Amino acid sequence: MLDPTDPYDHQLLGHVRPPDWVNPNPDGPYNIVVLGAGTAGLVTAAISAGLGARVALVERNLMGGDCLNVGCVPSKALIRASRARIDAEEASQFGVALGSTTQNFPAVMERMRRIRSELGHVDSAQRFKELGVDVYLGEGRFISPDSVTVGETILRFSRAAICTGARAAVPTIDGLDKVGFLTNESVFSLTTLPQRLAVVGGGPIGCELAQAFARFGSVVTLIERETQLLPREDKDAATVLQQQMAHDGVKFVFNATIEKVVGTNGTKRIHYKTTDSNHELVVDDILLAVGRVPNIEGLGLETAAVAFQRSGVTVDKYLRTTNKRIYAAGDVCFPLKFTHAADAMAQLVVQNALFPHPFGLGRASTDNLLIPWCTYTDPEVAHIGITNHNADIETFTQPLNTIDCAVIDGKDNGFVRVLVKRNTDKIVGATIVAADAGNLISEITLAMKAGVGLSTIGATIHPYPTQADALRKTAHQMRKIRFSGRQKSLLRRFFAWRR
Repeated sequence: MLDPTDPYDHQLLGHVRPPDWVNPNPDGPYNIVVLGAGTAGLVTAAISAGLGARVALVERNLMGGDCLNVGCVPSKALIRASRARIDAEEASQFGVALGSTTQNFPAVMERMRRIRSELGHVDSAQRFKELGVDVYLGEGRFISPDSVTVGETILRFSRAAICTGARAAVPTIDGLDKVGFLTNESVFSLTTLPQRLAVVGGGPIGCELAQAFARFGSVVTLIERETQLLPREDKDAATVLQQQMAHDGVKFVFNATIEKVVGTNGTKRIHYKTTDSNHELVVDDILLAVGRVPNIEGLGLETAAVAFQRSGVTVDKYLRTTNKRIYAAGDVCFPLKFTHAADAMAQLVVQNALFPHPFGLGRASTDNLLIPWCTYTDPEVAHIGITNHNADIETFTQPLNTIDCAVIDGKDNGFVRVLVKRNTDKIVGATIVAADAGNLISEITLAMKAGVGLSTIGATIHPYPTQADALRKTAHQMRKIRFSGRQKSLLRRFFAWRR
């Protein structure tokens, strides 16, 4: 995953897995022992220590977890580089002639490693030690309902938090292990650009990386078993994204089931079937992006009386496991596997685990979490709340080609869609497809959290020109549609009287 001989990876390892690290000797029991130093674990440990609790943080691999090392940070660095290439190629549309553009994939990956190493200090073992956290690097395992072992060291606790995250799912496909494949845990170690790449899975990771590699020049084929990209998203959003990705050169195969993979003369032959026939695809590399599997193995959960299933550790709405001393947060227990969701759950764990709650008062519940998400393709696809359209819901959609800023920027491929409860202005969901959808969705999230209706957004002055003006215009749509014929008739009489 990380190459110690690379100067940037070497620097990163010094932060997230220092070779000379010496685990502390525990001096009595801990208020909370945290297993896993990804986002959920780091936030739990940092807040707990900041409140004055005695905290142990155990990490068996790399501090920072997937987000820093093989997830958000490297993927977004790669995506940004691919966008830079497209911006350069499309500069002529703005009257700027740059000539031909070429990509330097090794330089792209070097930049990614540099950025990752620069950000690594935030999640470093040394920083958390300075925050007052006892950091243990090694395999953590429950040996009783109230203790964990790391090597020969026993850590006793009043409370514990399981924050061990998840890993890339690997489907059972004949021949796949033999020919080899990439996941998010290995793709960022590439130093040469794959000439022909198959991306298996049309979810967020698959779409982001398929588009990025296509923009760098790979011949990319995305294979998806469902009928659309991003299956949990609004179908119109998936259609807009598919059109853009096709423009970037990505080829699509839907309703597909891979039956086997065969290696031949350095290539990989994917045999798959669709609803009508059997097919073969020849590629140089295969990137798997078919979901995430929780890291629950080797933790001694049975010994700790913590129930679990294939989907992860079993928790209630307060993130408490079947052992009342032990909580869980993040990808190991929650279906929405996002960094910001893990962060939010960690804050709930601190509130619920470290403080008394007589008669259940003051406990924080996942029922109250409003979790937006964003797929960082071009355009981005952001969402919060519900997507279904039924008799109790009214939907208002503003195309971006009606928004001046989007037209000026040449980024008018998309829309803003807001769903409200019928005959009210209460927002119950939104989908945004736009160049900056990840930022735009935050205004909707805040409105839903604060109980602010769409009418208030419409009455809020937005700077001009901005893409956020699309949110205001959806509110104006609602007002216009609801402005009844009877109201118009009364106003006509009023103005006639005023003449």
